[in-house]
Amino acid sequence: MIYITGDTHGDFKRVIAFCDFVRSSKDDTLVILGDVGINYRYDKNEYNRKRALNKLPVTLLCIHGNHEMRPESIKSYKEIQWSGGTVYAQEEFPALLFAKDGEIYELDGKRCIAIGGAYSVDKPYRLAHGWNWFADEQPSDEIKQRVEERLTAENWQVDAVFSHTCPFKYMPIEIFDRSIDQDIVDNSTEHWLDTIEGKLDYKHWYCGHFHTEKLIDKVRFMFNDFISMR
Repeated sequence: MIYITGDTHGDFKRVIAFCDFVRSSKDDTLVILGDVGINYRYDKNEYNRKRALNKLPVTLLCIHGNHEMRPESIKSYKEIQWSGGTVYAQEEFPALLFAKDGEIYELDGKRCIAIGGAYSVDKPYRLAHGWNWFADEQPSDEIKQRVEERLTAENWQVDAVFSHTCPFKYMPIEIFDRSIDQDIVDNSTEHWLDTIEGKLDYKHWYCGHFHTEKLIDKVRFMFNDFISMR
C-alpha cells in the first residue's frame, strides 16, 4: 500500500502508531510531504532517530521541505534507483528515502512526480535566534527546468503530484499568521507551481507545509492525517 501524511518535524509518534494500526510492512510506502525532521541538525540525536525509523515496518519516501538540508548536499547520500525513479539514500538506512525533485515514481501503478521545497516564512526569526536556515530551501532554476522537462516528456500527464508547498492560487490564506508581513514573503515557488498546475493533467495533488488539512478541487493539504493513495 501507498500511504501519505504531512510534515512530521522530527516527531514520529503518530507514524509509529499508524504503522501499528495498519500492520504495515517494508513493502508499504509512506510518503511524507516535506519537513520530515531527520536532516535538520545532522547530529547524534538525528542519527539515533534515523536508526529507529529504519527499523519501522514501512519504507519512507520523503519529499524535500524547507526546514531540512537537501540530501544531495550530504556526502553520505547516494543516488539509487527505486520504483522507476531516482532517490537519495544512505547505505545504513535503506528504508529512509528522499525523493529527487522532478523524478516520477511508479507507485501501485500510478505515476507520481515529486516537487519539493518552499520558502520559510519564519526565516528572520530563525536567523535572529541562530537556528538553521538553508539557502537552497526553494527549488533552483535548474530544478525547475528539470521538472518541466520531465513533465514535457510525459506530455504533461501524471496521476499524482507530491509537493511540499502548493500552487499560489490554492494558498490557504485563512490560516496565515497575521504577525508575519506577507509583503516580504517570497512566493516565487508557489507562483511557479501555478504555471505547472495550469498545464498539468493530473488526478490528485498532495501537499504539506501549511499545517492544515483541507481539500480544494484536486489539491489536498495534509498535516496529521493519513490517507491511502487512490
